[in-house]
Amino acid sequence: MILVLLGTQNNSFFRLLEEIEKLLQNKKISEEVTVQAGYTKFQSNNMKILDFISKEELENLLEKADIVITHGGVGSILQAITKNKKVIAIPRHHKYEEHVNDHQKEIVELFHKKGYIIGLQEVEELEQAIKQIEEFKPQKYKPDNHKMLKIIEDFIEK
Repeated sequence: MILVLLGTQNNSFFRLLEEIEKLLQNKKISEEVTVQAGYTKFQSNNMKILDFISKEELENLLEKADIVITHGGVGSILQAITKNKKVIAIPRHHKYEEHVNDHQKEIVELFHKKGYIIGLQEVEELEQAIKQIEEFKPQKYKPDNHKMLKIIEDFIEK
């Protein structure tokens, strides 16, 4: 099963679901697709679309998922990689009015460079990423709390 996570912020990501729909129709995706769509209002006969789901339901879907396709939100990416899921992440773009700025591009680039995910910049790259995901061996995620601990220590000392 492919789980698509679009987060819970008040931003639509219609482009991503349009691309997934196209890939399903063209038989480039053959797996069942479940979408946590949030504020993205999209109709499909090919995907199971859920607007908002509970934390428990999200955990259950993550356990069942073989692949996670997500927007560039840190929370969505971290939830998937901490469960050792193969992740494809595509950022929302400011130029398409999907977000207030382009910070998701930087987030996706960072996780991609560290080898945790397949990071894309445009939805049109998704078909190629799906072909690569079977062979993709993600790095095991290791939280790096050193920076946060240093900030807290510096704050306490002041």
